Amino acid sequence: MAKIGLFYGTQTGNTQTEAELIQKEFGGDSVVDIYDISKVESSDFENYNYIIIGCPTWNIGELQYDWNNFFDELDNIDFNGKKVAYFGVGDQNGYPDSFQDAMGILEEKISELGGETVGYWSTGGYDFTESKAVRDGKFVGLALDEDNQSELTQERIKTWVAQLKQEFTRSGAKFHEDSFIEL
Repeated sequence: MAKIGLFYGTQTGNTQTEAELIQKEFGGDSVVDIYDISKVESSDFENYNYIIIGCPTWNIGELQYDWNNFFDELDNIDFNGKKVAYFGVGDQNGYPDSFQDAMGILEEKISELGGETVGYWSTGGYDFTESKAVRDGKFVGLALDEDNQSELTQERIKTWVAQLKQEFTRSGAKFHEDSFIEL
């Protein structure tokens, strides 16, 4: 039986909370292993063909501190054949010119290293002017805004996880009750 590896960085705890909500929505720790990026080694990624990356955008369009420290380590990971989904936390009102940039920075790097992006998310319902996380009119992953739209977080996570389950299933995985199986 396979699992999904979820790797997150957090400064204020929001991204960790959302990682735990995503894990719960998938069916718990029997389906998703959660890792704090400040405590991992590049080899921790090897066990997963399905990966979720969570990162808040910090300051003005920057990676969160722990992801920034780990960024060069990404070069040591073989992402070929891995399906990678992203979620980010940002403030669209306070930083409309760099909303979700960290998610875009990580997606660009991991895609260059062979990771296949899944879990694109509509930009509808957000009010921002610029983002490095937008490709072909969609976010590269789930965009969350705890500062301005926290009431939408639970429903967005529920919808996004249902979408990921379909995308992972199309690429050779199966969800059954509280388990995840690679075919």
